[in-house]
Amino acid sequence: MTPIIIAELGTTHGGSLNRAAELIGRAAETGADYAKVQVVFADDIIHPNTGDVPLPGGKTPLYEVFRKLERELSFYEELRRICQREGIGYLATPFGPKSWEILRHMDEEMVKIASPELNYLPFIQTVSRWQQEKKDRSVILSTGVSLLADIERALSLFPQKDRLTLLHCITSYPAPPEEYNLSLIPLYRSLFGCSVGLSDHSTDPFIVPLTATSVGASMIEKHFCLSHKDGGLDDPIALEADDFSRMVSEVKEAAEFSEEAQRERLKKRLGADGLQIVLGSGKKDLAPAEAAHYGRTNRSLHALTYLPAGTVLTPENTALLRTEKVLRPGLEPKNVPAVLGKKLTRPVESGQGILWDDLLQD
Repeated sequence: MTPIIIAELGTTHGGSLNRAAELIGRAAETGADYAKVQVVFADDIIHPNTGDVPLPGGKTPLYEVFRKLERELSFYEELRRICQREGIGYLATPFGPKSWEILRHMDEEMVKIASPELNYLPFIQTVSRWQQEKKDRSVILSTGVSLLADIERALSLFPQKDRLTLLHCITSYPAPPEEYNLSLIPLYRSLFGCSVGLSDHSTDPFIVPLTATSVGASMIEKHFCLSHKDGGLDDPIALEADDFSRMVSEVKEAAEFSEEAQRERLKKRLGADGLQIVLGSGKKDLAPAEAAHYGRTNRSLHALTYLPAGTVLTPENTALLRTEKVLRPGLEPKNVPAVLGKKLTRPVESGQGILWDDLLQD
């Protein structure tokens, strides 16, 4: 089976249609099946008080950067037209209500949910309802910075497993190939009864994609850029066009062999021990490179403004946001139904996470 290959453009276009057209054209030349973009609205993702976030290019005032990347429906409709012109599929990732409204209007056939939103249960439920209403729509769920229980909880909201693809992932930039534990791909396929692929944040063009192909990955997503020096948020860990093209060629060539034959070829390339390291134990744990991000990169309950003691928690004064490094993480989304309508017993500063202790009497 030849995996579907996604060139993750993310936001490296910087909001420029001309730059996006160049990226899409180069991605099409590599032989990728899809060019994927991120539909970014800052308030869908983080709080204005998030502060500087450590990214591959250095500490970044991410809220302000996201605000500058916000674009209207017409921008994304034009990106889709460019993809159609270049002969490559169009794919997008929403992050919350504002970005979902754009994709809903565009009536996409497939959407991809990023790893940090896997525990964003109200949003996942919205996407699931859309899929059930449309019947023939497909959803891709990335599983980085997640525990097995998080994956199971998200999957329980999707009755149409035949229209669902999980992407095994490590939420670290870059992600070490030796931590990828790619034996989880066939395990997930057996456990969950759905298609399973790979979202690869390693910087090597071949090790992780080829090993994933050898265990039956149905899809491979990897960041794509024109140059590591271009200043996009993910450009330092993305593949430039020549390396991406070589990756596509090698993956397609490898897929012509049986999975067993592919692994024999990889043993010659990586050594038997090297291959086994990348395959890993097949036991689902947080990878060491992403463990510190758990509870911070994922969603939790935050105060939208300063909330004094006695405030009743509502959907209007709280939000499920990524915490990142500066703010305090709050309650997991699964706990939110139990706390909405409850009163704070102590104040919570704007942007900070809301905890059980904020609701309990001393």
